[in-house]
Amino acid sequence: MNMLAVDVEKQLGAFVLSARFTAAGGVTALFGPSGAGKTTIANMIAGLITPERGTIAIDKDVLFDATAGINLPPHRRQIGYVFQEGRLFPHLSVRKNLDYGRRMNGHVYDEKDFQRTVQLLDVGHLLGRRPRALSGGERQRIAVGRALLMRPRLLLLDEPLASLDSARKREILPYLVRLRDEARMPMVYVSHDATELRQIATNVVRLDAGRVVASGGIELLD
Repeated sequence: MNMLAVDVEKQLGAFVLSARFTAAGGVTALFGPSGAGKTTIANMIAGLITPERGTIAIDKDVLFDATAGINLPPHRRQIGYVFQEGRLFPHLSVRKNLDYGRRMNGHVYDEKDFQRTVQLLDVGHLLGRRPRALSGGERQRIAVGRALLMRPRLLLLDEPLASLDSARKREILPYLVRLRDEARMPMVYVSHDATELRQIATNVVRLDAGRVVASGGIELLD
């Protein structure tokens, strides 16, 4: 089981972020109000923002260490990142969007792996479509599938339901729960929505004003 260990500091203007926590297995929620630093932490884990001090590691593999001068680029961190808006390529079919991460990471195509992911997210009937022909919930399922097919050791989801209406949220949440239970992929899930997180999170890191104020079980969502 991959263990993520984060101990970082970053100053962004007047905002100072200082966060320390670990996450192993299940779905670890980064929970707190807007402006608490949740997405900044996710971007530091992914390698899109560089901390000023601290360390980030998965198991014994150091992704970032300010003192040692280690800062792996995003493509070497083996992290699948699902953004709020999916970020699919409009000119590619769903099948090619799904396969993009695998190709960019240089993995050999595995038909069984592809079909397992397609079935897990129930997107087989969408493979020939373009993103513009998909609903918001379908686009997010494709974004999740693309990240999974990168064969990551950790999945980062940054408010993946924030841009969806209530009906689309109800559509996609069961798939995320299924992903948690069947794929057994460690996930870090960013959200300020306690109701959403109660359905999917197994652990909670509660943030406020750039600080970890508590970590533990889902009772921290109350």
